[in-house]
Amino acid sequence: MKYAPFSINRKALTIMDVPFPDLETLENTAEAIGSNMFEGFEPSKKGIEIIRDYCLGKMSFAQLVVAAKEKRYSK
Repeated sequence: MKYAPFSINRKALTIMDVPFPDLETLENTAEAIGSNMFEGFEPSKKGIEIIRDYCLGKMSFAQLVVAAKEKRYSK
């Protein structure tokens, strides 16, 4: 597995150009992405949107599991 850095812009509150409402949500999402990368996750814009929405409470854990099983995070 090769490490692939992803872009974080704390000033603009974006990760890979996905907007965030606040710095706390951005940092929580970045930590989740980093942790999942150890398991082989390759960040995509759609994947970041899904994790962001979960962190914001817009998606339940059950919905997150379904999204992962359906591989909605794929490029």
